[in-house]
Amino acid sequence: MKVIIFDFDGTIADSLEAVWKISNQLAAEFGYPVTQADDINQLKNLSSKEIIKLSKLSPLKIPFLVRRLRQELSYEIPHLQTFPGMSLALRSLQYQGNRLGIVTSNSRENVVAFLAAQTLLDVFDFVESGLALFGKDKVIQRVVKRQRLNLADVIYVGDETRDIEAAQKIGIPIISVTWGFNSSQALAKENPDFLISQPEELLQIATGNDN
Repeated sequence: MKVIIFDFDGTIADSLEAVWKISNQLAAEFGYPVTQADDINQLKNLSSKEIIKLSKLSPLKIPFLVRRLRQELSYEIPHLQTFPGMSLALRSLQYQGNRLGIVTSNSRENVVAFLAAQTLLDVFDFVESGLALFGKDKVIQRVVKRQRLNLADVIYVGDETRDIEAAQKIGIPIISVTWGFNSSQALAKENPDFLISQPEELLQIATGNDN
């Protein structure tokens, strides 16, 4: 049995278009440039830190921006879907006997509402949220302690370079998925343990058959 911890936006929920729309709506308020549709592919090739640097957004504003994003995303939850194949993969991972959880920068309320709408709430043992964009390692460590997990059993799944950084900081395997925000090229540069393009590949890794 493994404990598989998932990121939410871009990994489970196909929310990139909603996040992009909301980010542009908040651009004037927080003092960063609007992102054009033609810029999306370029941004996918940049690390999370490079994107923040490019936006010239003050680090002090990031927690406030995350709060506003959460608030606005709550209105989009009824319209979001899981990525194709993800619901079945999650159910199959649970059926195998694995424990599943979520660690996200989104709000717990948004995630729970989404999971309920997708009839996936019973699949997850826990949902943990943190405001800091680059503090997921601390949230994961808090989960490990609170849930009394063996760190050797934990795997993290995410779609961004900052997910890789968080997992590497605490020494757990990271599965990077290419269907979310960062491109496969950007993810590969950070040397994740696994780089996958289809949700069903999660099952192969969980059973130790990743060849």
